Amino acid sequence: MNEKNFEYLSDQLKYTGFGEALQIELKEKMKQQEPSFILYHETYHEDRVARATLTFNKAKDSDMYFFNSYRVELQKENITDALEHTFYMGKGSNITMKESYNLLMGRAVNKDLTNKEGASYNAWVLIDFKQGDENGFKLKQYHQNYGYDLLETLGKYPIKELENETFQKDLIRSLQRGNLQEVTFLKEDKHIKLFIEANPQFKSIGIYDDNMKKMDNRNYKDVKQIEVVYEQVGETKKKIEHHENNQNELPKQTSNRRQKRSNSL
Repeated sequence: MNEKNFEYLSDQLKYTGFGEALQIELKEKMKQQEPSFILYHETYHEDRVARATLTFNKAKDSDMYFFNSYRVELQKENITDALEHTFYMGKGSNITMKESYNLLMGRAVNKDLTNKEGASYNAWVLIDFKQGDENGFKLKQYHQNYGYDLLETLGKYPIKELENETFQKDLIRSLQRGNLQEVTFLKEDKHIKLFIEANPQFKSIGIYDDNMKKMDNRNYKDVKQIEVVYEQVGETKKKIEHHENNQNELPKQTSNRRQKRSNSL
């Protein structure tokens, strides 16, 4: 068995979110020198179980193995058939097990990706459950040029955690991983605990109560932010009305000039 290959694969499993529990089984499988083998992993989040099947293949001309892909099966509420999707491993930033769970739960994950030309870019990834393919479902991407600024979006809401720089960074990182994150809203001098998720598609956030009931974002916007918007709208309206009044006066002036000219003739 190739020890360096084992260490590399062990680290790869660890950093992809499978921990160290599979190391003993991994070593045993590698010692058998089969052309390919699979490992199984289960994890629990939000009272749901996600099952992963990990696929390893041996190189044709050496004793090295590669962690090629893993398929995740997730049973969601009110859905008879489990959702399944295959995530492939590459050299870049791979989808972790927790991120795969969040994607199958319908949430978006922010990743640094690489295009066919080898250039890196950042995008929000989201599963399109309406379109299936050989991997399970198609993945939608909202490129960095799409214009979704998570921090700016969060700033529209009176979220207490944004007041502390450390908490703010932790919150951003958690939402970028696709997590449903608990935060504190300051509303009418009260502290309200709610859950939020990133929503890049609509350049917003999703807000949920303790029972995971989706709330109306308009009821939780920062009042000061809303007042500023109203003032800006009011100023714009005044400018438009002023412009329209000036435009309405022009024909009258022209008409008067024409009348005077007619009388002089």
